[in-house]
Amino acid sequence: MVGLTRSVLLVEDDDAIADMLRGFFERDGYRFLHALTGEEAIERLRIRPVSAILLDINLPGIDGIETCRRIREFSQTPVIMLTARDTEVDKVLGLEMGADDYVTKPFSPRELMARIKAVLRRSEEPPAKPRLLDIDGYEIDDGKRTVTTPSSVVVEPTAKEFDLLWFLAENAGLAMSRGQILEGVWGYEYFGETRTVDVHIRQLRKKIEGIPIETVWGVGYRLGR
Repeated sequence: MVGLTRSVLLVEDDDAIADMLRGFFERDGYRFLHALTGEEAIERLRIRPVSAILLDINLPGIDGIETCRRIREFSQTPVIMLTARDTEVDKVLGLEMGADDYVTKPFSPRELMARIKAVLRRSEEPPAKPRLLDIDGYEIDDGKRTVTTPSSVVVEPTAKEFDLLWFLAENAGLAMSRGQILEGVWGYEYFGETRTVDVHIRQLRKKIEGIPIETVWGVGYRLGR
């Protein structure tokens, strides 16, 4: 049974979805909170933090992407985006604003619970001793969570982008499948959805010029040689 101190805030204007998820989360011992709008969610979070946030993209007033951006101004609480719009633009924008993951509607409650448990488990892990890894001249600093390029440009990826890069760096030279990456970085089993990995890889390549992340066709990705 999950400890009662864990709480999840759902930001969703569909009461039917909220009622369904409330049953799943409360049965697993979570404290379940529900906000109808982004504005209401931000106001609640400023008063009382939660363990994780489920954030719908389509909201009245400010949408989920803008809500996520505003939340990230004062909180690093894990955020999973919920979207009925299965487009890369929505996913990329949500991840750029600092979301940890996304789930496309209609979703499996079992998969959603697995993802919530994964982000909570990883966010509650004690910080490891800071380490430095050098991959082809790119210095990856686990303490500062920054990347310094060979030309001395310092880049600060989002939290999940850095987790992904660090995982690849720890396995430098090895071809890692998308399933292995999902399990190692997001902490949940493969459910058939691997685009989260692809979107984060694409963002890392855009942010860090020349980063040696290679696509291994038919397998996944490899950092360095």
